[in-house]
Amino acid sequence: MRKEEKQEIVQSLTEQIKEYGNFYITDTSNLSVAKVNAIRRKFFDSGISIQVAKNTLIRKAMEGAGVDAAEFVDVLKGSSTIIFTSVANAPAKLIKELRRTGDKPLIKGAYIDSAVFVGDNQLDALATLKSKEELVGEIIGLLQSPAKNVISGLKSGGATIAGLVKTLQERG
Repeated sequence: MRKEEKQEIVQSLTEQIKEYGNFYITDTSNLSVAKVNAIRRKFFDSGISIQVAKNTLIRKAMEGAGVDAAEFVDVLKGSSTIIFTSVANAPAKLIKELRRTGDKPLIKGAYIDSAVFVGDNQLDALATLKSKEELVGEIIGLLQSPAKNVISGLKSGGATIAGLVKTLQERG
């Protein structure tokens, strides 16, 4: 591979790291071409970008995007596939689904909103992460809850107060 081609790949990876903000590094080695294509298709259908790249190019792209590559030194060995996503837990959920029929892809590491996860043992933690949309929904629900209680209290209390006022007017 020529130097210019490597620079283009690094630039493309750097832009994707910056654009998505979340990425996973996985191991898909020893999988057949058909199996890798099936995995790519599932990720593509879920709106997740996946790309095989050399470890040195991934490291340079991470550095170019401002990601501390030091935590990924042990991860960037052997065959690596990088997965880009805007929804932090989506690849982990998809990988769990894919694992029902095989033992790959393995998670080498992940970078989620500046948090680093290293090792395949992090799969469950990554799958249970809440997306930004889920967190916003929960916060809105929590904020609306007290308002709903006040409104329902006023509605039920308002009927009681109206009845009391009517009774007092009749008496007096």
